[in-house]
Amino acid sequence: MSRHTLSVLVENKPGVLARVASLFSRRGFNIDSLAVGPTEVPEVSRMTIVVNVEGLPLEQVTKQLNKLVNVLKIVELDQSASVAREIMLVKVKADIDSRSKVIEVVQLFKAKVVDVAPEALTIEITGNPEKLADFLKVMEPFGIKELVKSGMVAVGRGSRSISDRSTRPADKSGERTA
Repeated sequence: MSRHTLSVLVENKPGVLARVASLFSRRGFNIDSLAVGPTEVPEVSRMTIVVNVEGLPLEQVTKQLNKLVNVLKIVELDQSASVAREIMLVKVKADIDSRSKVIEVVQLFKAKVVDVAPEALTIEITGNPEKLADFLKVMEPFGIKELVKSGMVAVGRGSRSISDRSTRPADKSGERTA
């Protein structure tokens, strides 16, 4: 399977997320991760979309995305040329006997305890998917009561920005990269 991370700049308007997500659905792509948030330009939002592609060309979807009126720019982020992170909250069983061992692992992974209850700890950890998976493997023997992960957020490395070229809705340049 081939994993792709797309960074998509869109107009910050109602309904844009639904149109983008339905386009992937209609083409038979499952979205593994989707994070949307504002950018440094109030009229523009950034979507970080992670898809696994098996036997279907991603190019077909990016061409369709380019046709959507509210999509300003699409960039596929190369794993080696970008920084990608997720945040995860994990509630772990931690009674008096195991609490110190759990805290030791938390410190080892540079995570932090954000809530303490008599029989559990809630831990916040940020990192790439591999780090989060490794953390979960170590925590499993203690007993994971609950977990939630954000979508992947990613940005290209270096000083160049996705919005260096014209991306404001009013002066849409038509230049897109995918």
